[in-house]
Amino acid sequence: MTAREGERPQVTARATVEDVARLAGVSTKTVSRVISGGPHVSPSTRAKVQEAAATLRFRANSVARELRSGGVSSTVAFVIGDLTNPFFAAVAAGVERTIARSGLTLVIAATDDESRQEPAVVAAMLERRVRALLLVPIAEDHAYLDGERQLGTPIVAVDRPLSTASSDSVVFDNHGGAMAGTLALLDAGHRRIGFVGSTSRLSTHRERRSGFLDAFAARGLTADPDLVRTDAPDVAAAEAATRGLLSGARPPTAIFAGNNRATIGALTAIRRNATTTGLIGFDDVELADALGLSVVAHDPELMGETAARLALDRLDDPGRALEQVVLPTRLVLRGSERSVR
Repeated sequence: MTAREGERPQVTARATVEDVARLAGVSTKTVSRVISGGPHVSPSTRAKVQEAAATLRFRANSVARELRSGGVSSTVAFVIGDLTNPFFAAVAAGVERTIARSGLTLVIAATDDESRQEPAVVAAMLERRVRALLLVPIAEDHAYLDGERQLGTPIVAVDRPLSTASSDSVVFDNHGGAMAGTLALLDAGHRRIGFVGSTSRLSTHRERRSGFLDAFAARGLTADPDLVRTDAPDVAAAEAATRGLLSGARPPTAIFAGNNRATIGALTAIRRNATTTGLIGFDDVELADALGLSVVAHDPELMGETAARLALDRLDDPGRALEQVVLPTRLVLRGSERSVR
């Protein structure tokens, strides 16, 4: 039977332990023993309870049961910035694959890259008594996490280190990768190179901007500060920043984009302006190979696997020294360092 337009769906209340006990004709304690796999229940009674639970579509709340017993849940929290960013999805895939081997489940929450939202989002995860917290930091002060770490909850900073607090962390070689990408543009003959990145309060973008500037110094040159934009946290802002650079009296002949969002925005602006501006982006992006787009690439799934491994190691040995892992990047040249055609 199919639903008719305008028909209101029928919703029934979720069955409780009491409902199962009533249908099976046993006590709630007996139902609890069956659900938890406890002893001292006859096979016939166990079968009766299981049949009643199936009839009522009863589903045990394992998290609540774990917390009532004074323990922690079997989940690991991963607090990211932007749910729509493919980079974080790839990192999360690496986390999930690794913790699943230890029988743990991943739960994800997002701060929308708003520093004021981070403490509340983190608090909501910690209230679930998660086994570990993986966090892509955005707040300016992480001292609020010190108490939780002292209570034994592993905290791993992912992609960026914490501010004013210490933890295990895993990041990419942002400085080295940006320097390599900018050197490739310089070696392709460009001298007026623009930089389009996100807000300078993020350590990732400060490091990448530093690598950009140091590449010029390595060649005995100086970057034009008027071509540096650090106010493009999303695709639209990056496109606008690039359009501004290209419309100047002395536009850049190439752009180094500080992340995947900045790369897409810069590429869009370059193509809409019908210029042949060169482009290299930090982070590989979808269809980069098909577009012939040169990038500073890395392995986001490896970042997730490493972050999960740090959390699991901390669970096994809470007193071990803090570990800061820097993952390598690699330059992938596909032709756009010369021009985007």
